[in-house]
Amino acid sequence: MSPILVGYSFLMLAIIFEVLGTTFLVKSEQFTRLVPTLFMAVLYIGSFYFLSQTIKTIPLGIAYAIWGGVGIILTAMIGFVIFKQSIDIPAIIGIALIISGVIVINVFSKTVGH
Repeated sequence: MSPILVGYSFLMLAIIFEVLGTTFLVKSEQFTRLVPTLFMAVLYIGSFYFLSQTIKTIPLGIAYAIWGGVGIILTAMIGFVIFKQSIDIPAIIGIALIISGVIVINVFSKTVGH
């Protein structure tokens, strides 16, 4: 398996763990519920572990931009679907701009070999 593919696999895991951790952050009710708080902490630690593995092959700035951007998008979707939080037009435009940025990085940037 190529190092870039491994790096992106670790990045995908980092994003999944971060989004799940953030979901449990809401469920922890400001750290007043022990089990969701513990899940949140373990998931965040896992996310940073996988992000640390990612930056062995993908530059930090690129990895962090993708991790943050995709995390924001998925977290907003979870907030909308699971927690019934509303998303207004400016938020949708902002999320579209984030998606555009992630696409530009992955399609046009020569920083990382694809």
